[in-house]
Amino acid sequence: MSGRADSDTDPEITDPGAAAAQDTEPEAVPDDEPIDADEQDDVDEPDDDAEDAADGARRARWTAAGTGTVLALAGLAAALLRLARSAPALVPAAYAGGAAVCAGAAVLGSRGRTRRALWLLIAGAMVMALGDQFD
Repeated sequence: MSGRADSDTDPEITDPGAAAAQDTEPEAVPDDEPIDADEQDDVDEPDDDAEDAADGARRARWTAAGTGTVLALAGLAAALLRLARSAPALVPAAYAGGAAVCAGAAVLGSRGRTRRALWLLIAGAMVMALGDQFD
């Protein structure tokens, strides 16, 4: 026994005739029989799973592009604000560098590279946070 909850285990069969009946597959529809109109309509309908996957991918692209854009603008604004007051030069450079990385993530996200965009968003936010530590 595997211990997995989703494993299919059949109960023990003691009757040899019942075991032979269980091993047989259901008969297929012969080729010469016509297909009902109801069955033909079911075949022609588009697959809902494919539409759901496409919607999920589109949502992921928009999310990655939007988040990258917002973080890039926030990093650019922070760089300009830190540049205006007396702060070490490393601080606005870190904010600007993080903003550039987030802008690159927005571009990758809009092109469908959402996994790489996510990692770039994380890296850009970490660079900006590092710049904040120098202040």
